[in-house]
Amino acid sequence: MGPLSGLRIIDMSSVLMGPYATQMLGDFGADVIKVEAPEGDLVRQIGPGRHDGMGPLFLNANRSKRSITLDLKRPECRDALLRLCEDADILVYNVRPNAMARLGLSYEDVSKANPQIIYAGMFGYSQNGPYADRPAYDDLIQGASTIPYLFSLVNEGEPRYVPTAVADRVVGLVAVSAILASVVERNSSGQGQRLDVPMFETMVSFVLGDHMGGLTFDPPLDSGGYARQLSVDRRPYQTKDGHICALIYNDGHWRRFFSAIGRPEVPQTDPRYRDFTSRMAHINEVYSELAQIFLTRTTAEWMELLGKADVPAMPMYDFQGVLTDPHLVATGFFQMVEHPSEGSIRQMDVPAQWSRTPAEPDRLAPRQGEHAAEILREAGFSETEIAALSAAEQPEVGKPSTAEKL
Repeated sequence: MGPLSGLRIIDMSSVLMGPYATQMLGDFGADVIKVEAPEGDLVRQIGPGRHDGMGPLFLNANRSKRSITLDLKRPECRDALLRLCEDADILVYNVRPNAMARLGLSYEDVSKANPQIIYAGMFGYSQNGPYADRPAYDDLIQGASTIPYLFSLVNEGEPRYVPTAVADRVVGLVAVSAILASVVERNSSGQGQRLDVPMFETMVSFVLGDHMGGLTFDPPLDSGGYARQLSVDRRPYQTKDGHICALIYNDGHWRRFFSAIGRPEVPQTDPRYRDFTSRMAHINEVYSELAQIFLTRTTAEWMELLGKADVPAMPMYDFQGVLTDPHLVATGFFQMVEHPSEGSIRQMDVPAQWSRTPAEPDRLAPRQGEHAAEILREAGFSETEIAALSAAEQPEVGKPSTAEKL
């Protein structure tokens, strides 16, 4: 009974961007019906797993959902989906709109079945421009939104992608907020609408919010970029025995930092540290000197010293280390749960918290087609109709995993 209890979502999305968004909506209490093709969502096969079709990326992006398999190339399955849409609040997809149109599931088709539905699409590019029909993936959008270029500025000219699907997840987050805004509007107008969330425009806005710089003005005042973020020495600081992440940012931080290390005079005597503007003007020198200072103590010593000085700092974790972080352990963020087919698995808690309507997910990621009969019965399908729709070849879920992992 989370804050979105009562909303029903038809989730036609796959891979990561859409499923990440719909998992969040499901975690918040919405009833999410995941519609999969007979071959299943590709991410079912990504990563090590105990059974085919139940890999870790799927398990971590598809909880709080029910699953039904429909071959939408079959007219009877397409008609069944439209019947499901009649009682839905939102339809979510993340393929190109022309692919939806080819299936007979364009906004015009779906809104005939339910004029109040919010038809939410996540795809590469705005449909108003020349890139409308181009395919898009996270790597492509990272590149086009200048992220690898930013890496090249601080990495000896070598461009790199962020080693996580940052575009998919940022666009998924934006889609969640846009979908919920659409629900609020519909609650006052009584009308549904089509909602497009393009990856390219979303990520350009996300990145250039920091790095537009002097290009904000006409004529430009500089060539763009936020100097502090692009300093070659902006990185975790090496200590005697590891690394630490510290951000000494405002004037108070700097005064307390230098006092803590026995050099309280520096902010008054060194013009580079006098105020924020001076530090930004000499940011590479400032960060380079900090790098040398942090080599003089262990990570534990720095954490204790900076904690007493109220200077922001955190350890640099690896994947195993973050699992044992004392704060996350104390808050129960990582939870061991029993999945009906996958056994003991680790789940992450919903980060947001509500005082009256807490989000408490009670559905683990589903086996493919697990809830088909249940979903169809709720929509008024007869047992004969359910049997006919189930005649399509169903995947064998639950056998030991043999698939090649991507």
